[in-house]
Amino acid sequence: MMKKISNLHVGVLASAVIIGAPLTSQADGHQGMDVPKITPTAVLEGLQDPWDMAFLPDGTMFYTEKCEGLSVRTADGAVNALYGMEETEGYADSGDDLFCEGQAGMLGVVPDRHFTKNRYLYVYSSSTKYHGDGCKTNFEKCDGNIVMRFTVSEDLKSVSDRTDIVTDIQYKPFDSDQPFGGPGAHNGGRLRVGPGGYIWVAGGDRHRGICPQDGTLLCGKVLRIDSDGNAHPDNNPPEGFDKRIYTYGHRNVQGIDFRPSDGKAFTAEHGPWHNDEITALVNGGNAGWDPAQNTGGRGECPDEYCGYEPNQKDAMDPALRAAYTPMSDTRFEDLMPASWNNNGYSQGTGSAAFLKGGNWGVYEGHLAVGIMGIGFGDTPEGSRIDMISLTPDGLGINGITRMPLGFSARFRGLVMGPDNALYVATDAGDIYRVTAESLQ
Repeated sequence: MMKKISNLHVGVLASAVIIGAPLTSQADGHQGMDVPKITPTAVLEGLQDPWDMAFLPDGTMFYTEKCEGLSVRTADGAVNALYGMEETEGYADSGDDLFCEGQAGMLGVVPDRHFTKNRYLYVYSSSTKYHGDGCKTNFEKCDGNIVMRFTVSEDLKSVSDRTDIVTDIQYKPFDSDQPFGGPGAHNGGRLRVGPGGYIWVAGGDRHRGICPQDGTLLCGKVLRIDSDGNAHPDNNPPEGFDKRIYTYGHRNVQGIDFRPSDGKAFTAEHGPWHNDEITALVNGGNAGWDPAQNTGGRGECPDEYCGYEPNQKDAMDPALRAAYTPMSDTRFEDLMPASWNNNGYSQGTGSAAFLKGGNWGVYEGHLAVGIMGIGFGDTPEGSRIDMISLTPDGLGINGITRMPLGFSARFRGLVMGPDNALYVATDAGDIYRVTAESLQ
């Protein structure tokens, strides 16, 4: 397992492509605006599917590799392999119940807000430990994703006291008659700590039609929990729902972050060849995804999942699919309308992070969103990072700027570091430090 620390410099485009720029920049052609110089540099290379990163104030970076495990890059640049998956080698410890398959594996990671006192670190992974009798078909509950809490050693060389604080997030166990329908599909997995220090867990619908709207299941939900896995006392899901649920009706949330100006939560979510979405979350709200058959005017669908209908494996006008199974279904009275959708397409909207620090100039406060460039049928490819300016109410956007990186990749994970740089993981196996330098 190669983990090479590098100072490789990657070329930068001289200027940004600006789409729908804010009125102020349109009016004066950027005269007097603080447009920073943006520079990407690889800090880790040769990883296997790096998925998420998380920082301590001194620059220590924890990161996950989907099929390998949890590691840490210390502030002085040393790399320690902490906790591996089944049959991995070179880790200080491992979990025989942890596995990767399809989109599932070791995914989100985040430290506790009081890490310096309790040394707690939270990790999301797929696990066989809690399958029970519910994993014989795709139409059963199948609890196959967990959130683990570890205690990190003072020397950052090991973790201990594994405690599984969430054990009942659903997992897709078998192939099905769906595009990209293998085991582990729509697995969610992003973890973040929000205002007040509570843990947010972003999930996916695991290709089961009833998941997003069923309040007894955790698939297709965003959870807000404490360090022991208990519900935040102010969560307000509909009556009869699991109290850990903050929002429901999601398809496959890959990104979540909190706007620095007001702490409001926003998600980035994959759509089914139509309408990748950014959504401002409302406590107890419904993101509006409902792929169940025999509902919303639909009949039966393959594997009781209407997520790719009609003509599920053929290219066609995304608007027709959007009318059949909309990402944000307006028949729901508690619908959270999307702030943005990807021009009616789904290109694989991934992780998201708000840009923080005056060094980002005019882009400070924008939501950086990784686009993984899925091209299927008539959907255009487009691997990129978009910087989105959201309106104050969170219900729309002012404009989008493509981050001028000088290269394209499947941008899987985005997180801000304590140095006000954006750290970016790519499916190709690299983690980049993206800096912004104010020129004013």
